[in-house]
Amino acid sequence: MTHTLTPRQQNVYDFIVKTMNELGYPPTRAEIARALGFRSPNAAEEHLRALSRKGVIRMIPGTSRGIRLPSQAAQAYPESEAGLTDSESGLPIIGEVAAGSPMLAAEHIDRYCPLSADFFSPRADYLLRVRGLSMRDVGILEGDLLAVHRTDRVRDGQIVVARLEDDVTVKRFKRDGHRVWLLAENPEFAPIQVDLRHEHLDIEGVGVGVIRGGNGQALG
Repeated sequence: MTHTLTPRQQNVYDFIVKTMNELGYPPTRAEIARALGFRSPNAAEEHLRALSRKGVIRMIPGTSRGIRLPSQAAQAYPESEAGLTDSESGLPIIGEVAAGSPMLAAEHIDRYCPLSADFFSPRADYLLRVRGLSMRDVGILEGDLLAVHRTDRVRDGQIVVARLEDDVTVKRFKRDGHRVWLLAENPEFAPIQVDLRHEHLDIEGVGVGVIRGGNGQALG
């Protein structure tokens, strides 16, 4: 990494890279502050602005996880400019999902967002409307659009889109042997425990980013 960064800026940059490598999306200001011992998210914001001025990251206005590395930003449309369209181009926005039917079935697609799949790392396959506040404390809110990379290979700690019986939900994934926990990021919601010996769980994908403030009904 460039020698022009201060030690604290280097710590922030390294944490951003580590988070994106492990979870697939950048941290929020609050997460940076907690991890690095800053007194407030405002302190993290100051370091992010310094990194942006030095060209090692790109900041996307109006988003809680609006941090991009230059290699990702080169092919991207800014999130703040990501309008919605009804033409069949860009990322499909998935609304309500009928029980037992494929996630990307045509009847589930509300419209398309003209945003490059490569804007996210790993690349997104679709956007899922969020319903509810179970993931509030990681900045995934009612009405947001969660960018999802389709995969059934997940690691502990990743935010996943999971299908359990007839329900699709967004939660943090944890596994120990044949037991899986789908963990909310809001103390008002109890963990969902799944015994894989007796219950069937499908992982539809992992969350790789958030677009603030989509419209209409949502999943979450």
